[in-house]
Amino acid sequence: MSSRSSDAKAPDPARRSDRSRRAILDAALALVSEVGYNKLTIEAIAARAGVGKQTIYRWWPSKAAVLLDASLALADDAKAEVEGGWAGFPDTGDLAADLKLVLRATVDQFNDEKYEAPMRALTAAGATDPELSARFTEQLLRPQLALYEERLRAAREAGGLAADVDLGLTVEMLVGPLTYRWLMGTAPLTHAFADELVDRVLGGVSGVSKVTEA
Repeated sequence: MSSRSSDAKAPDPARRSDRSRRAILDAALALVSEVGYNKLTIEAIAARAGVGKQTIYRWWPSKAAVLLDASLALADDAKAEVEGGWAGFPDTGDLAADLKLVLRATVDQFNDEKYEAPMRALTAAGATDPELSARFTEQLLRPQLALYEERLRAAREAGGLAADVDLGLTVEMLVGPLTYRWLMGTAPLTHAFADELVDRVLGGVSGVSKVTEA
């Protein structure tokens, strides 16, 4: 009887590990927003998360690697917060409206310090760390861009886009200016700018200013 009671109260190592891992990721995100990437340290992350430094090094080789996984977790969390609760990429049959919805959500994230600070830090770190840059592209950027391509492909198959349109180039035409304005701060990043991008790009690849699929 006492043995069964003791077993029932035994701590779950996997659960404790998951809690520690999430605490580390949350600490990294909070600290990079507060002090910036250059002043971010493994020691500071460990102290904020309430774990030992070796616990972090057991899972990640560097602060950049911690921040990348933290950003991946943040991206997963963001999917549940998007307007309408859609998963993946919306497909209402109105390509322009779907693209505007997604680009507006991207604008909101870029303007939110919670997302902006780690993304800027990873962009800067990736410029001098090819391995990190490759992981950042493969695990975070490429899957997101693939969703755009998939949605554009569906529009092309429905006759909403020219049969010979270059899907990859069209995606870059949509997200490139948005990212450039965010990185360089050349002008305010707004929903109106996102909407204008969609109308201009679709006008260029379809011959009309707005596209609604049949």
